This record gives sequence, C-alpha cells and structure tokens, in this order.
Amino acid sequence: MPNPLTKRLLRWAEGLRFPRLALITIALFVADLLIPDFIPFVDEILLGLASLLLANLRRRPRLPQGG
Repeated sequence: MPNPLTKRLLRWAEGLRFPRLALITIALFVADLLIPDFIPFVDEILLGLASLLLANLRRRPRLPQGG
C-alpha cells in the first residue's frame, strides 16, 4: 500500500517543469547524503522524483519550419 504522503508529494511534483524538478531532486538527494533518514520515506520520494525527471527528458516533437 503506497504511503499517502509520498503519493500526494509525487502528484504535486508531476506539475513541475524540468529545471525546478531537477533542483528539488538534487537538493533532496544531497540532504539525504548529509543527514541520513531525516525525512521518512525519502528513498521512495527520490525514486518517484527521479522517474518524473526522466519522463521529462523525453524529446519533444519538433515543429516543422516553414520557409
């Protein structure tokens, strides 16, 4: 059963664009390295944020250039 807090946080993060999502993911990862287990379920949150980050890296379709 998924944690309701993690589920709510990841649903909020789905709406973020790439730069902000990357900064949040990196900051959370570094904080977890410096202070282990300071946030409950941080591993699940990081995995979800990394999944969202990779999903945002997909190539966007290019618009045809008129000439």
